[in-house]
Amino acid sequence: SYIWFQSSHGSDKTGSLAGVTYDGTNPLYQDLYHQIRDSLNVSGGAMLTKNPIDHQNWLTSIDELIDLYHPDLLYSDCSLPFGEVGRKMLAHYYNDNMAQNGGKLEAVYNCKQGATTPRWVLDIERGLTDSITPYPWQTDTSVGDWYYKTGQKYKTGREIVEMLVDIVSKNGNLLLSVIQTPEGDMEQDMIDILEDIAAWTAVNGEGIFGSRPWKIYGEGPSVQEKKTIGTFGGISDVRKASFTSSDFRFTQKDGNVYAFCMAKPVGDIRIVNLGKSSKYMEHKVESVSLLGCNEKLVWSQNEDALLIQKPLKGPNSQIVTFKIQYK
Repeated sequence: SYIWFQSSHGSDKTGSLAGVTYDGTNPLYQDLYHQIRDSLNVSGGAMLTKNPIDHQNWLTSIDELIDLYHPDLLYSDCSLPFGEVGRKMLAHYYNDNMAQNGGKLEAVYNCKQGATTPRWVLDIERGLTDSITPYPWQTDTSVGDWYYKTGQKYKTGREIVEMLVDIVSKNGNLLLSVIQTPEGDMEQDMIDILEDIAAWTAVNGEGIFGSRPWKIYGEGPSVQEKKTIGTFGGISDVRKASFTSSDFRFTQKDGNVYAFCMAKPVGDIRIVNLGKSSKYMEHKVESVSLLGCNEKLVWSQNEDALLIQKPLKGPNSQIVTFKIQYK
């Protein structure tokens, strides 16, 4: 905000109020708009101030937030800011959280900076990783733009579910911005999208919540396709090609593998990496079921693939989940 609020010190160039300065120039409002800054006194792509007074003001503000509210999560829309000042804030945040939780650290700090050790959770704005990462990470993206405007194009419920499954299979978390009107309401098209996600989650959430990545995140044409680099790091969260019924994403939980078929099967299902000869399968498959379907499936674990006959009546969803139990 130190940089973004600098326009408050300007004025209109034309019109009846040309030359009349904005509120940022009024000393009474300095706490909100900040003092005027030299345009060269910034770093981090003209986002972060270099002014030590600003750094101290930021530290005092965030420390007050921590001391008063003990938040479970803090998020910086940048890398860990301000060098040693930022590290001092983070140490205080973690220490305060441990004091609140009997010595156990449960706080989460997100920032847009990778870490070779688990110091925080990497956030990739409108982007994904292209593989399973050793430490948790997060995508922050939106159903549409970051703000409300008429006529904008929203992601569909299916597209958001596709993102969710792909992200979770790679050890990630999806932070989704839901567009509201200026009055704080949601229009019907937004409600419809959320209800689509809720309906899918009610059936398939067993393979999402509390799960962990399997040995590989997926198989199929989408694993092999060329990746487009996103604007803010990682690969783009917008796919150019559609998923097929040969595309799968995997998670695991409680000794089960969950295989998400990323498009509604049009015939028998064949999962190569769950075959007997797969280097990823150390155990024999004991049972296969389809979440949301009571029908007993006909299947066989062959050398080259796990083969599942298409059920007669599967869930009414474009993305279905097979639960594979093994010993």
